[in-house]
Amino acid sequence: MESERDRDTDRATGTAPGTETAATLRRVRRWLRTFVVCLVLSGLTAFPLVAETRWLADLASGPAAPLVERVPGALDWIERVRTGVAETDARYPFLAYGTDWLAFAHLVIAAAFWGPIKDPVRNVWVIRWAVLACGAVIPLALVCGPIRGIPLAWRFIDMSFGVIGVIPLLIVLRALRPLERSFRGPVAAG
Repeated sequence: MESERDRDTDRATGTAPGTETAATLRRVRRWLRTFVVCLVLSGLTAFPLVAETRWLADLASGPAAPLVERVPGALDWIERVRTGVAETDARYPFLAYGTDWLAFAHLVIAAAFWGPIKDPVRNVWVIRWAVLACGAVIPLALVCGPIRGIPLAWRFIDMSFGVIGVIPLLIVLRALRPLERSFRGPVAAG
């Protein structure tokens, strides 16, 4: 969906609508908005963990049972997580405050993308930072996963969020490269 900002002349690069640069900026903003929506959804799902793990366990033992049966130990793990989350919430509800902060962090990171959506060239540093954050998911899952007793298969699921998340960001960075050069102007010989 094109915003009024996308239709008007882009202030950062001085490009008029209909130019190749304007089309690139529209595409970049579309990718960034998609990334933000995914961040917001990911953040919002960190709030209702008790209900979500119950729904996942019901799904895994019901309609998705044929699929889950193909992954040895998956149902046992899902049930263990559901029980752990439910019992922890019943006995120590204050621990859920940690996942509330996790959700908040996702929402704040999503809000940080307001700058790149508004002016992707000037705020490219936010996109580069997010690429690093996506990459950091992998060592976090590999180091902390075993410490917390997370099965290897589940760690790969966790790592996939970083791998999948970095794809639109790399697409955006590649599209912005020529715009960055033109925005900076010619490099003086030194």
